[in-house]
Amino acid sequence: MTRKAYGLSFAIALAFGATTAAQAAQVYTHHVRDVVSHQTAQLTGSLPASTPMQLDVVLPLRDKAGLDAFIADVTNPASANYQHYLTPQEFTARFGPTQNDYDTVVQYLTRYGFTVTGGSRDGMDIQVAGPVSAVEAAFNMKMRTYKHPTENRTFYSPDREPTTSLAIPLWHVSGLDNYSIPKPLFVKKGDYAAAKGISPDAVVTHATTGSGPSASFLGSDMRAAYYGGTALTGAGENLGLFEYVGTNLADLMTYYKNVGQTNNVPITLLSTDGTSTTCTKRRHCDDTEQTLDMTQALGMAPGLASLTMYIGSTDTAIISAMTTHSPLPTTVGCSWGWTPADPSTLDPYFEKMAAQGQTFFVASGDNSTWTASGNAEAWPADDAYIISVGGTDLITNGAAGSWKSETTWVDSGGGISPDKIAIPSWQQISGVINASNKGSTVYRNGPDVSANANFTFYVCADQSACTANSYGGTSFAAPMWAGFIALINQQRVASGKARIGNFNATVYPENESGGALTSTYATDFHDVTSGTSGSYSATTGFDLVTGWGSPTSGLITTLSNSP
Repeated sequence: MTRKAYGLSFAIALAFGATTAAQAAQVYTHHVRDVVSHQTAQLTGSLPASTPMQLDVVLPLRDKAGLDAFIADVTNPASANYQHYLTPQEFTARFGPTQNDYDTVVQYLTRYGFTVTGGSRDGMDIQVAGPVSAVEAAFNMKMRTYKHPTENRTFYSPDREPTTSLAIPLWHVSGLDNYSIPKPLFVKKGDYAAAKGISPDAVVTHATTGSGPSASFLGSDMRAAYYGGTALTGAGENLGLFEYVGTNLADLMTYYKNVGQTNNVPITLLSTDGTSTTCTKRRHCDDTEQTLDMTQALGMAPGLASLTMYIGSTDTAIISAMTTHSPLPTTVGCSWGWTPADPSTLDPYFEKMAAQGQTFFVASGDNSTWTASGNAEAWPADDAYIISVGGTDLITNGAAGSWKSETTWVDSGGGISPDKIAIPSWQQISGVINASNKGSTVYRNGPDVSANANFTFYVCADQSACTANSYGGTSFAAPMWAGFIALINQQRVASGKARIGNFNATVYPENESGGALTSTYATDFHDVTSGTSGSYSATTGFDLVTGWGSPTSGLITTLSNSP
């Protein structure tokens, strides 16, 4: 089905007899897991026809080639379009679905008995609710249940790829399976010690140097270590956090009360698809991830104009809201990991973020070297459009003190993309990949940057006792970096410049030139050169454990002064 056919209306499709058996339109991404298509997962039954389901139907980009060209221009200092970002409405007008196509898909879904519950043309999606019978009829497949091959549960999945009787293709249909349940990327020291067969006291071998209880690190300690100034607070900037579960803001209030600090940033809990924004013990809900995300982002950027928690049940619903919400979050953090059936699922939204000047940081994971399956799966940290954030072990010069030393965190996620995502242009710069870091010249390498992830933090959650030096993980590092970019954006806006936008496309050339590290690299990053995580070791310059390293105040200066 060519893109020229996109504009055909539903009525024309019916006139041409586009029935389910005849002209079945494709869905560009795939939805059936390998264990289903290869028949290695045991079939256990079918979902009852009356079972309610919620889906997010995503329409494709209208001009993918044009968008690719625009992103190349908007990140190229030599281009007239450099950092001339689009608004969500401008993006839709140029690259999003036409109103006719959007309306056509809505009509198709309602004809099959779905109720539209959300979504928007600017968001490129239509959220719907309906029974399994409607799902099977609209998308020409059966919803089956299977025994999960690695977890003690069953999962549901379509038995074949979805198609429709539309005359236009779709991009993706989220919510058709629950094979991969999103997991927060934090680690509890006791669980880590038990898995390693060691004492919890042996996990962190040095005394922590934070200003929190038991010398644990606060978000403000990370600001002191990596920024060290007071002038920049993220004022005027809007930060977003990608969350699959709601939170209880009482836990955030407890954190600030216990450490003698005050939060002055307005926080919005935004449900992107009807998912509950609350999280209480009564609901058997854990808001550890959600609360620590806030404390790290707010600790780094305590003067933000706003912080919004985008909470949803499907990845497309969450990120669709992040690319359309007003105020638009120009820096975003994600500390969750999951494995989609198709790793290209979110690429249209990641590209949209690049076109709109949004910067997206993702935790690289807490199980060392990335693998294609198991606990060390990489996605979304190995996607080419995001900034992947690894972990380090930080020591400061005392409570609320400056940076002293840093080495690799032993479980920092990283490596070569197991999803076979092609190496992006900025990693093809001469010298980035070399014999020392053992990276790939074919596939995407990660992480890109890093920050403290050791078991050295103060955490309050679940309306229970707070903990000191019990939690770690790259979950802490990603929101830190999102807050750090807010400082850079504040300075750039004050200087009459556009926000930094596509961070990797800017930073890689800043650090590496013609096979040699640039003169600014040493002042922009703490180059972590010691320590090993899995198959890779830290080395001078870029490596597959800590990326370029952790930030310094010099990076703010460099990126604020760049074009």
